[in-house]
Amino acid sequence: MKHFIRLTVPLLLLLLQLQACAQKDNLHNSKAFKQMNTANTTAKTHKEEIATFGAGCYWCTEAQFQLLKGVSHVESGFSGGHVDNPTYKEVCNGTTGHAEVCNVYYDPAVVTFDELLAAFWTCHDPTTLNRQGNDVGTQYRSVIFWHNDEQREKAEMYKKRLNEEKAFGNPIVTEIAPFRKFYIAEDYHQNYYNDNKTQPYCQFVVGPKVDKFKKVFSGKLK
Repeated sequence: MKHFIRLTVPLLLLLLQLQACAQKDNLHNSKAFKQMNTANTTAKTHKEEIATFGAGCYWCTEAQFQLLKGVSHVESGFSGGHVDNPTYKEVCNGTTGHAEVCNVYYDPAVVTFDELLAAFWTCHDPTTLNRQGNDVGTQYRSVIFWHNDEQREKAEMYKKRLNEEKAFGNPIVTEIAPFRKFYIAEDYHQNYYNDNKTQPYCQFVVGPKVDKFKKVFSGKLK
């Protein structure tokens, strides 16, 4: 579904955008979000760490996380499934168990995992099960694959607090699971938005998300 936009239903798209904006307003006013987004780094070294997020189409996720200070690079790929070395076409069939995810490589002395979680909750709708907009299937599920106990504890804590504060209109369905393996996607998926800004999906889906992301995190951009 991500290869085209159904421009014949502008009213539906407008309603979905308005609903998403209202949810994000509640999120950004929540105490949990404010704590995440203002967390001070305690890292004493610049040793690079990895966070792995699935937030629907990885073209969107990659384009947003690339903007943040402290993020050196982002890789788009697949994780969480049972098929070794899957292709994009196989994952799109929804039979591999994999989700489209991004490995976010970051400097914890510049940007904290808490701040990355704030970006994660902002960059998609974590209340829709196996769906982001017109992209439907388990490959588009909301998921955090944690790399250590600290990441797991923070992800679970903030998910619980956001639900308690009703930061979204509906309960968060984000999966929180241990990181196992990551399979990088084909070369043409890497840096996709920046290389394909005139492509319809980039214009009508990725671009608006990137613009909103920039507004929320204006002080944290490269």
